[in-house]
Amino acid sequence: MTVEPGKQTFWEHLDDLREVLIRTVVVTVLATVVAFLFKEQLFSIVLAPRESDFVTYRWLFRISGMFTGDISSYFHVQLVNTGLAEQFIIHMKTAMCTGVLCASPYILYQLFRFVSPALYAEERRSAVRMVGSAYLMFMLGVLVSYYLIFPLTFRFLGTYQVSEDVANMITLQSYMSTLIMMCLSLGIVFEIPVLSWLFARMGFLSADFMRRYRRHAVVVILVVAAVITPTSDVFTLLLVSLPMWLLYEMSILLVSRTYVPRTGDETGH
Repeated sequence: MTVEPGKQTFWEHLDDLREVLIRTVVVTVLATVVAFLFKEQLFSIVLAPRESDFVTYRWLFRISGMFTGDISSYFHVQLVNTGLAEQFIIHMKTAMCTGVLCASPYILYQLFRFVSPALYAEERRSAVRMVGSAYLMFMLGVLVSYYLIFPLTFRFLGTYQVSEDVANMITLQSYMSTLIMMCLSLGIVFEIPVLSWLFARMGFLSADFMRRYRRHAVVVILVVAAVITPTSDVFTLLLVSLPMWLLYEMSILLVSRTYVPRTGDETGH
């Protein structure tokens, strides 16, 4: 079998893919090891929302103080551990998630370098815009979850009591699983505008269609929020649903500027 000059064989592509995978794994492992070694700094960030001096609470107390004149609202939630090896396992999982998150720009760069030679110049520019936007929106969702959704949820549920005789004992496992799940879920949810833009470019989604089915979308948003919310309370459900609804409305504006009718749509066929 002859190979055209300047083009690689299947096995050469496979070797390139293996090198990309090796480099991404090495960088991810190194980032994970670094995160594991800096345990104190890592968990000072991860566990910050359980203290009243967290930045979100300080701003909320300051805003409420403008109306009430009282900006002091101290609270502290003590976490407990119930498993022998639970703290070590959580340390490993947290370091691994942090390592993947820190190495994600390098991973995307390596994957793009691998596939970019097969793309045309216009396709390459579109791919950069789409992947870059998707990554930024995912990170924005993670930040919104960490700085807004999760702290408000934890503040409400962590201090809620049916009676003063019933004390809250929140486990470290419950805290970490809720934090990770909410950050991951919000990161995925924030991809709604990017997916809407992509479908509009392909001619599958229009602003008129999204406006026509807005009420149905609200129902779907509530159902999805109920599924991805790790807790079963209405407060968290509404907190998660609100940014999803705002993203849907923002997607309508984006689609109205992007929609490209498919061939035959303009003629009604």
